[in-house]
Amino acid sequence: MTTISTLRSLVTAALLLASLAGQAQSLTLDECYAMAEQNYPLIQQRELIGKSKEYSLSNASKGYLPQLAINGQATYQSDVTRIPFDTPGSRAPLISKDQYKIYGEATQALYDGGVIREQQANLEVNAKIDEQKLEVELYKLKDRVNQLFFGALMIGEQLKQNDLLIQDLQNGIAKTDAAVANGTALKSSLNVLKAELLKARQRAVELNATRVAYTDMLGLFMNRSLGDSAVLVKPAAPVVEQEIRRPEMQLYAYQDQSTEVQYKMLAARNRPKLSLFLQSGFGRPALNMLDNTLKGYYLGGIRLNWSLAGLYTNKGDRALIDLNKRNIDVQRRTFLFNTNMTLQQQNREAAKYQQLLASDDEIIALRVSVKNAASAQLENGVIDTNDYLREVNAQDQAQQNKILHEIQFLLAQYNQKTTTGN
Repeated sequence: MTTISTLRSLVTAALLLASLAGQAQSLTLDECYAMAEQNYPLIQQRELIGKSKEYSLSNASKGYLPQLAINGQATYQSDVTRIPFDTPGSRAPLISKDQYKIYGEATQALYDGGVIREQQANLEVNAKIDEQKLEVELYKLKDRVNQLFFGALMIGEQLKQNDLLIQDLQNGIAKTDAAVANGTALKSSLNVLKAELLKARQRAVELNATRVAYTDMLGLFMNRSLGDSAVLVKPAAPVVEQEIRRPEMQLYAYQDQSTEVQYKMLAARNRPKLSLFLQSGFGRPALNMLDNTLKGYYLGGIRLNWSLAGLYTNKGDRALIDLNKRNIDVQRRTFLFNTNMTLQQQNREAAKYQQLLASDDEIIALRVSVKNAASAQLENGVIDTNDYLREVNAQDQAQQNKILHEIQFLLAQYNQKTTTGN
């Protein structure tokens, strides 16, 4: 029984998968955003930025480890130390003017003024800046996806409306055909409707080809073949907020952090440094300047370094950082100005389509009423096919206008959403 049950489950699962495979794939706008970002070649930079940050931080932390160095020198001196007298029974040693030294030195920082810590902080914030620049570039994909998605969506709605037009024309053809058979209408009237039906079918072919072009382009962004089988899910109207939350705002915030770190790095650079050191090697002379033979030696101790050269340029360096900070602020204010200008235009655009939609339903209701009356009149021979066709086209145009206004209003809202970053 267990085996039979398992087989039944497998068969059911296979049938379900086959059924799903045969269905058209449906896509939401958010799914298109996600797949376009995931497959955009620039996304590979995210991993590279992460690895670069990891290596740089690792290298900076090595500054806390003992630092090793090997040094050597050979010199020739114009004079050397001499003892101006001889002691009884011995002569004062003579020191060579050519002298040699080779030694290794190990140093361990005790206090570096915070240089390594600020270097690490600078690396951290620079990595955030690079990552945020990537987010800014990826965010631009949303606008391009919006145009393609809503373009394909609009054409899909126009195809549906064109199908309704074809039904109205077929209905008129059936009634006119009956009238021709009864001798109450001319065959030329029937041919007029048939010609319009052919034109409507041609329009369906053109619309479908244009829709496939849009979905093909959208598929390129997503690295996915869509063709004419994709069903684009019409998104709900978004909640539009006016506050700007674009990735650029976070980028400017990170750049501000970078300037603060630069101030701290400047202060750390000008602080005294304290370290332990151990030096060992060979020299002629070694530590005993009166011994002219090659000998080994070592020495160790604590070393204080305080370079005062940075104090000369400290004021100028801070002024440069101040200028950079002001430049960031100018870029931020310029971005907000341009973005608010764009948002204001989009707000007016959305308001326009909202007003147009408010009267579209009333216009369509009136056109449907007139077309239905014309259909009855055509059947009774009161009007000819040209009069009926005029009313059918008027209703179709009214419905096409509503479709256009609906998609344009929705696109305007999502453009607002993209512009604000909400």
